[in-house]
Order: sequence, then structure tokens, then C-alpha cells
Amino acid sequence: MRRVSVWTIMLALLGTHMAGMGAFLTLPVLASAIAAETGLPAALAGVHTALTYGGVLLASPFIQPLLAALGGIRACQAGLLVIAGGLAVATLGSPAALLASALLCGVGHAPLTPAGSHLLHGRTPPGRRSLIFGIKQCGVPAGAMLIAALAPALSLLFGWRGAVLAIAGLAVLLAVLLQPLRAALDGGLTPPQPRRALVEAVRSLALLARPGPIRALAIASSSFGVAQFCFSSFFVVWQVEVLEIGLAQAGLHLALAQAAGVAGRIGWAMLADRVGARPVLVGLGSAMAAGCLALAAAGPGWPVAVVVLTGIAMGASAIAWNGVLLAEVARLAPAGQVGGATAALGFAFSATMVAMPTAFSLLVATTGSYAPGFLMCALAAAAGLAALSASARERRGAAPPPPPA
Repeated sequence: MRRVSVWTIMLALLGTHMAGMGAFLTLPVLASAIAAETGLPAALAGVHTALTYGGVLLASPFIQPLLAALGGIRACQAGLLVIAGGLAVATLGSPAALLASALLCGVGHAPLTPAGSHLLHGRTPPGRRSLIFGIKQCGVPAGAMLIAALAPALSLLFGWRGAVLAIAGLAVLLAVLLQPLRAALDGGLTPPQPRRALVEAVRSLALLARPGPIRALAIASSSFGVAQFCFSSFFVVWQVEVLEIGLAQAGLHLALAQAAGVAGRIGWAMLADRVGARPVLVGLGSAMAAGCLALAAAGPGWPVAVVVLTGIAMGASAIAWNGVLLAEVARLAPAGQVGGATAALGFAFSATMVAMPTAFSLLVATTGSYAPGFLMCALAAAAGLAALSASARERRGAAPPPPPA
């Protein structure tokens, strides 16, 4: 059986993440077209995102036994096919169909990141772990840019249903393209055991309850995720409503921030391989907290250049931390639980994402200002920094004393 290089695996996972972003962005990007036909409010796009994360939340505890039974490649294929099916359901256009679509897309997306960690851990040289994980995670912002550009263009040609089915087809295509890797990578499988699956689900979630580095990284991931997704979700509308910047120009500013996120995921990963993940994560958390404070303070008098630079700084921090943190989770996870530990992070992250963007919207609605929402994001980033610092102190305190001279 031929050996598959870690770079081949990484490229396959990069494509998987790009196609998988269709689960989150296809319907929100097409919300105005869907609303025009169905009469549903376009603002329900935010509800779709929350429900998609609800699907991830439901599935995440069961990812470790799924990986044991199917293997990493088959789990990715299954997830992509469920995403495709969930998108296809949305074309029915009814509220119930759109709700079911969001939940199915979330269930389908749940295995993708843990399966990637499962496949890469043990095959990645320690000196390049953060870099390879970082490049793999570039599929998320790259996929966001792809869906944002492709879905509206397809909608103009084939209608919103045709666009949704085309993005679903992309997920199916990636599932098929993964097939040649399965024989080489999906070995050592165990038959499905429902009772064992429940035990493994509890075991994965127990990592969140147990004091230690995995729980600290889960808190940091969820906290940084608040800044990441609230910035991505509200940066454009904030510019339009508060700074009175045109929609097209505001969208370009977000695209520049996403591009900075792609570059940052690679650059910070290379730095983490040299100096360690913790100092890089602390630096990124500090930068995103400062960026959120700047956004909270900004007003109509701010120069556009400063707004652009602030957005780029947020992109390079709030959108760029994921690969470094996931590589650190893979390094510190208990033996045989890399997928489960990553899925546990996904569970905590999804629970946060169900609640916090909605909380941001409520703050805007009740105060009439975006400043409290961005202050909330700054506090969340600070909470992540506090968790990392506390974990570092615990590890120093648990270190054995040096041998006598």
C-alpha cells in the first residue's frame, strides 16, 4: 500500500474545509434572494447560523466513536454528503425545510475539523505541526471567500435554488475526490458499538470538565471565536450604519480582513513552530482585544484608512488563531483522543456561537449602538487570555522540581 505524504493529506483537508464552508455561508449569502421569493425576513440569516452551530453541538460528542468506526477520510466524506443533503433540503423553501437544512448542515460539518486533526496527528513532524494545521485551516476563510463570490453569481444565472444545489454539488465532488486516500489512511477501524459510542461521547465531554490544558484551550477557542464571528458578521453593517461607508466598499474592507486572516494563519503557525503556541496565542488574543476596543471607540469621524487598518489587524488576529490552537490541542490531547479532544472544543465553541452573536444583536437593538457589542468581544478575548494564563501557571506549579546539583 503506497504511503500518503502529510502534504497530500493537508491539501485534501484544505479542499474539504473549503467545500464544508457551504454549510454555514450558502444560505446567509443568498438570504436576500430567498427572502424575495419566500417572503421570509432576510434577517433570519443570523438564525440559520445559530441553528447550524446547533447541529454541530448535537453531533460533536459522538465524533470520536465515529472516527473509530469509519476512519478520518470516510468521516469527512460522510460529513460532506450530509452537508450536500442539508443544502438540497433548503431548496424546498419552507420555514421547516430551512430549519432542517441548517441543523443537517451543522451535523455534517461537525466531523470535518476533528477528522482533520485525527488524520494529521502522528503524521506531522513536530517542528511543522502548527504550520501544517495552519495551512489546513486556511480552507475556512478561503472557503468563505469562494462561497461569497460563487453563490451570488450562480444565483443570477440559475436562481437561488440552482446556486444552492451547485454548492451542494461541490461538497459531493470533494467527497468523491477523497476516495483514493481512504485505503491508505482509514486503517485499524472498530465496528460501530452504540453503547460504546455513548461512553466515548461522555469521555470526550469530560475533557471540558477536567481542569487542565484542554479545558483552557476550549475556553480560549470559544472566547476568541466570539471576536472572530462577531467581527465577521457585523463589520460590514457597522461600517454602513455607523461610518456611513458604502456597502460595496465596506464589503471590500471585510475581504481585505479575510485575506489578512489567510496570511496570518500561515505566518503565525510558522512562528508558533519556532517559539511555541502559547506565546503566539497570547499575542493574538491581546491583539484582537485591542482591535475590538478600537472598533467600539470608532465613530463617523474616523479616517477610512484607519478603519481599513483596524479591520486588517482584526483579520490577522481574530481570524488567524485557529490553526495554532488546534495544533496545540493535538499535541496535548490524551493518547488516542485527538479527534475527541478536538470535537470537545467544537462542542464548547458551537455552544458559544449559538448564543453570543445573538447577544451582540440584542445589545445593538437595545442600546442603538455597536460599541457595547464590540466591548463584549474585547471582554471575551480577555477571558480567553485569562484561561491560557491560568493554565500556564497550573502547568508550572505541577512541574517536577529540578534534580539536585
